[in-house]
Formats: sequence, C-alpha cells, structure tokens
Amino acid sequence: MATLSAAARREEARYAYDAFLKECPTSQLLARISDKWVGLIVSALGKAEGGSMRYSDLGRKIPGVSQKMLTQTLRSLERDGLVTRTVTATVPVRVDYRLTELGAGLGALLYSVKLWAEDHFDEVSAHRAAYDEAAGTA
Repeated sequence: MATLSAAARREEARYAYDAFLKECPTSQLLARISDKWVGLIVSALGKAEGGSMRYSDLGRKIPGVSQKMLTQTLRSLERDGLVTRTVTATVPVRVDYRLTELGAGLGALLYSVKLWAEDHFDEVSAHRAAYDEAAGTA
C-alpha cells in the first residue's frame, strides 16, 4: 500500500464527505434538515396517524408556520426525496404528504430531538437564567 503525500491526502479529502468543510455538499444538507420548520414537519409526518397528513392538517399541527413557509418547506423536502406528495382530484383538491423511507429515517432522529427539547427545556431555561444573571453582575 502506497503512502500518500500531504498534498495527495488533501486532494483525496476534497472528494470525501466531511460536513465540517464549508465546500462539502453535506454541510448544505445539514443546514436544510436543521431548519426549524423541517424538523417540525418531518416530526409531524413521522407520527401521523395512517402515515400521511393533508396540507391543512400540517398547518394546524404546526401553529406559527405560514402557508408560504409550509409550501416552500414541503417542496424542498419533496425535492430532496424525503416526502412524497399525492394529489387526489376532488372538490376541493386533496393533497396528502407522506415521508419516504429516506424521510422516515430522518423523522425518527428529528422526533427524538423534539422530545429531548421538550424534556430538557426547563433545565436549559434555568441555565440561561443563571448565565444571564452572572453576566449581568460581572
């Protein structure tokens, strides 16, 4: 096995995924999936009864999300292959969203993060208050 020079290792590293590198496409994916609305939408779809939700149900489940932001986020999730969109020709038109297999894997992770945030908010809030108090007296 040949030993690589430092320059060759750097060149090889450019082609390996490393989200710590600004140029790495995985850092863009991390930015997308760490978006607040992505986390809430994917979590909601992951726990949806029957596995899918209508657009209007998602809007009600996630108070505060605008129609524009919900639409943009769902489109980006569909583009990334995390969500499928099914249109049923009725009056009015029915649009359902469901996680793909790829999206379900992400959904399990994001739902765990959501639960962690709910379980630890009081503790984090107490730390924030203590920090702010100490910073204010310093």
